[in-house]
Amino acid sequence: MPCLKLVRHARTRRNDMKKETEPLDARLLKVYDQLSATDRRLADVVIARKKDLLAYSATELAGLAGASKASAARFFQRLGYAGFSDFRQQVRAQVSQQSPLARIGRTPARPSESASLQAHVQNDVARLGSLLDGLTQDVLEQALELLVRARRVWIVGYRNGCMTAFYASALLSQVRHDVNLLNELSGREAEILADLNDKDVLLAVDFRRRTSRLPRIVAAARSTGARVLLLTDTPLSALASQAAAILHCPSQTEQVFDSYVSAVSLMNYLATSMAARTRKQARARMSRIESLHAALGDLETDS
Repeated sequence: MPCLKLVRHARTRRNDMKKETEPLDARLLKVYDQLSATDRRLADVVIARKKDLLAYSATELAGLAGASKASAARFFQRLGYAGFSDFRQQVRAQVSQQSPLARIGRTPARPSESASLQAHVQNDVARLGSLLDGLTQDVLEQALELLVRARRVWIVGYRNGCMTAFYASALLSQVRHDVNLLNELSGREAEILADLNDKDVLLAVDFRRRTSRLPRIVAAARSTGARVLLLTDTPLSALASQAAAILHCPSQTEQVFDSYVSAVSLMNYLATSMAARTRKQARARMSRIESLHAALGDLETDS
């Protein structure tokens, strides 16, 4: 019996430790549908201000949600925190862990090369598998409709979203006209955004570590009537309320650097699906592009 008690105690302790380190997004996602109207307002405030949570007191968050301080205290306890102070401590820890600098200390000092590469590949395979779990056919259909029917497609992604944004621009511009990368505008965003309207689509890539610039670009695009297609690594993005469709694409990892293999795969799928859906137009455009490559002589001939 004493052994059984020790096993139960160890299991309870492991569960408590797991709960302590569970990300805020995961906690909110588990309970959101069961929350009261007041708690949903608090949840929405927390989501919208996720990047700046450490700057707010419990009273300030409650005021923004139109709730009492007591309601806010119960809300954080419902999420599994001991109280608001515990919530702040864990948010502070999770924010610091987003940095590659924080994660580098948790990697093995000298793993064998084969074991290290094998684990890396297996992690990416698992990430690709979770991509299937997070996307429904309806969501993919919405995304394709937005990209195919738009007058113009604008793409933006900063920091960790930059690579995926460039890749999306490179692929989509081959299968349709008027694909533009906002990253390359060198401070001319205002002049370009002024021309957007409700026939345009903005593909926004929202990956951690997030910048304060992206929400402003998305809000400016929405103010013109443009629709937003959001590609994000979190199921509870602060930009979700402004999006016509959301593509959830997991990237977060316990490795030093986050992996974007699923984002690259998803953009490849979308571009391929667009080419199949608009076969005649896509073929004509790609044929013109190939003719221009031949005229320019800018590509090496495969041997």
